[in-house]
Amino acid sequence: MPSVQLNSHSENAEKKHIEHALLPFLQSQSQNTLTRLYQRPSSCLSLFRLLEPVERQIIMSLLWLESAIPQSTMNTWVNREGRKLYDEAIATLGRLNILPTNLTNKLALNTTFKMSFRQALTGGGTSGSFGVPAENDDKSPAQDLESLDSFALERWETILHYMVSSGTEQQPTKPSQGVLYLLQRSGLMSTFQGVLRITSAGFQFLLHSPHDQLWDLLLQYLHLAEERQMDLVEVLGFIFMLSTMELGKEYSTENLSGTQKAMLEDLRDYGLIWQRKPTSRRFSPTRLATTLTSASPPLPTSSGNSSGPQEGFIILETNYRVYAYTDNPLQTAVLNLFVSLKYRFPNLVVGSITRESVRKALANGITADQIISYLMSHAHPQMRKNNPLLPVTVQDQIRLWELERNRLKSQEGYLYTAFASQADYEFVLHYAKELDVVLWENASRRCFFGTLGGHANIKGFIERRAMGSNQ
Repeated sequence: MPSVQLNSHSENAEKKHIEHALLPFLQSQSQNTLTRLYQRPSSCLSLFRLLEPVERQIIMSLLWLESAIPQSTMNTWVNREGRKLYDEAIATLGRLNILPTNLTNKLALNTTFKMSFRQALTGGGTSGSFGVPAENDDKSPAQDLESLDSFALERWETILHYMVSSGTEQQPTKPSQGVLYLLQRSGLMSTFQGVLRITSAGFQFLLHSPHDQLWDLLLQYLHLAEERQMDLVEVLGFIFMLSTMELGKEYSTENLSGTQKAMLEDLRDYGLIWQRKPTSRRFSPTRLATTLTSASPPLPTSSGNSSGPQEGFIILETNYRVYAYTDNPLQTAVLNLFVSLKYRFPNLVVGSITRESVRKALANGITADQIISYLMSHAHPQMRKNNPLLPVTVQDQIRLWELERNRLKSQEGYLYTAFASQADYEFVLHYAKELDVVLWENASRRCFFGTLGGHANIKGFIERRAMGSNQ
């Protein structure tokens, strides 16, 4: 049986790992929902891929045991430096119902998870959990990998390009209504004067990797599925099934549930699957789908026309001039959010960061730190030789322009003035301060400004005081 010896070096390495965005959502589900999900071998395998190395090691240590073992036995396998990491892993597996919490001082895998995960590793069974490959059709051969990548890239960049270009002079291709609703629902876009525009959260979304972006949207889709009264286990099961399919193969829709067949249209819009036509009885997962639970890039990165991870392309000079070595329309559109573009050449865009361009970005909810973060994360390799990476004067000026815009804040409330005497003014002001509703005061003019919520109490206090004086 393998040991779970951990040292301080491995603990430090684990601290750098960020928990996958899906895990908190799964931990919030009921034990019944999770157990139903674990009936599918593909779901168990996909979830296993998303876990931390220590959590995976614990599962593999218990997977082939037929009975529970004392916790004290497992504790002897863990050294002192790795204790905290081990305890956190046990707690995470408990919240995921992979380790049932009803066992006293013993450890064992959830029986359903154990049997399904064993099947995922060893094969066998007829559940079709990993999809049912479609029969070969000589008349309509499967799409080649290049075509699938092009389709996925086109659909995904259509969504991102619409986010950054909507509300500007450009007329980007409009995604489906389902995608638009999801973008609004997730807070990535909002309606301003009747036009959908990117929000601060949306710009932060653009800073994420395509893999994280995809899971951000899928998490919103899972929340939406619950509201649409779709079977959450069927939805999650299909997403996990796609992540275990083979790229370039066609799969049959015959074994899919009604919920999963309804999902096909949505997943086509996101670029996760390809079908010849909506009524087709076969589909092919794209790279966006097959890499959902892996570390592989979800989009092709060999060409320069990819939104996937690639070398930095931005050079920023101390005179605020920006040189962007790209011919990608999406990257150009993102720059246009906070850069005043001047020239466009093949593979090069030139512009400047100006007060007006930054104020335009701030008006759209984009913060100065987000602008600086974007410039840093996409800095050209030549820039990375500098220390600091970006010119300090430019960073400071961007932040100063933000402070300039935020100097004044408006707040609704009531102005109280024309008091009969200084004593009346001070008496009412003292009462308002006790309620913590005073926003501004001027003793020389006997007036103060109170919050909207505190008006009813102040008004009642003044009326009661006036009635007492008249009696």
